[in-house]
Amino acid sequence: MDIEVLGALAVQENGVSVTPTAPKPRQVLALLALHADRVVPVSALIEELWGTTPPRSARTTLQTYVLQLRELIAAALDGGGRDRAPGDGADGAGGVRGEGARGERGPRSAKDVLVTMPSGYLLAAGDGESDVRAFERLAGTGYRAMDAGDFPGAARQLRQALALWSGTAFADVQAGVQLDMETRRLEESRLCALDQRIEADLRLGRHRELLAELTVLVSRYRAHESLHGQFMLALYRSGRRGEALEVYQRLRTTLVRDLGLEPSAGLRRLQRSILTASPETAVPPPGAAKERLVPTS
Repeated sequence: MDIEVLGALAVQENGVSVTPTAPKPRQVLALLALHADRVVPVSALIEELWGTTPPRSARTTLQTYVLQLRELIAAALDGGGRDRAPGDGADGAGGVRGEGARGERGPRSAKDVLVTMPSGYLLAAGDGESDVRAFERLAGTGYRAMDAGDFPGAARQLRQALALWSGTAFADVQAGVQLDMETRRLEESRLCALDQRIEADLRLGRHRELLAELTVLVSRYRAHESLHGQFMLALYRSGRRGEALEVYQRLRTTLVRDLGLEPSAGLRRLQRSILTASPETAVPPPGAAKERLVPTS
């Protein structure tokens, strides 16, 4: 099963899409796909679908959505249902019987892919690909390269990780409590990888190449101190000292007005070093202000 959630939701089994169009079954699949190969509790799925006030029929309705997903999976396992008479080769739960495309590996039914567990449901990804797992793997490799001082390797790995994103996670899914929380978590992971990739590029002397990208980023994340510090450093190294100081002043105004906070000590040191024309070689530590994210609406 191939899973993509870093943008529009796309889930394929046997090369065939099993992504429903109806909003609530789509929510169910999105949460199961994100946690592929792990049990998602029934309580989490119900909270995602109906929040804190589920109807009395919540469990029964959830079972209906699961059956609808299994029907899509069964059709995919059967090659999209081509050249099959109604009822031929399918069990009562939407499974597919017989050798099929899996040959000697034996039959695989929809119940084997979307598994009912004592406390919830599990979507078995098998040997398929997941863009979230690929992102986490590449980003982890990039972080380790940064720690080892391998800035070219870090920039390359983190760039590949970020290339897996085609938009906001679950961009075309109606999100409830659970998916909203997961979307925020994934966005934070993306920002961490972006921050480290820019840091690696700065250490490689690519400050002029970064100016356009950082201009957009600081406009979107008006209170993200690390991005502003990186922008200040890139501007200074490009011979634009005055603009670098203006970036600091705009950030300080935003922080004081919106959050009642002064810039961090690290960012203040960077500003002073630019004033004295001897900027620090490193921008403020990425962890210093990650909680201060105020994207523009």
